[in-house]
Amino acid sequence: MTATSFVDTNVLLYAASNAPADQPKRAVARQILQEPGIGFSAQVLQEFYAVAVTKQRLQMTHDEAIAVLKSLAAFPVWPITRDLVLESIEAKQRFQISYWDAAILTAAKQMGCPTIYSEDFDPARDYDGTRVVNPFLTGASTLAP
Repeated sequence: MTATSFVDTNVLLYAASNAPADQPKRAVARQILQEPGIGFSAQVLQEFYAVAVTKQRLQMTHDEAIAVLKSLAAFPVWPITRDLVLESIEAKQRFQISYWDAAILTAAKQMGCPTIYSEDFDPARDYDGTRVVNPFLTGASTLAP
C-alpha cells in the first residue's frame, strides 16, 4: 500500500465543504483528489468525519460526510499502529510540531509519500526530505513533482 502524495484532512474538508466561502479552495482540493497516487491515513479519515459533522460553517450533514468517506474506498489508507505512534512522538520532538501534525508526517513517510498536501505545515521547512505543498497559497504548485 503505497502512494506518491499524501492528502491532509484540510484538503478533504475543502473538497467536501458546502460553504460558499470555501468554493475557491473546494475547486483546488478537488483537483488534487483527481491526481494519481494519492493516499490518506486512518487519522485523516477520522479527523475529516469529526470536523465535517461538528463545524456548522462547512454545512455538511452526517450522511454527506459518510458518503465522502465511502467515496474514498479506492484510495490507500495508512493504518494507525504502535510504530506510527512512537515515530510520531519522535517527529513531534524533532520538528517541534503538534503530535497530530507529526502523525500526518509519519504516516506519509511510512506510506512512501515524498509530498504532503496540507495548509497546516510550513512549506519552506525540510521535514527529512518530505515536501509539503500548501495548494491554497496563491501561486502554489498543486501538482506533486
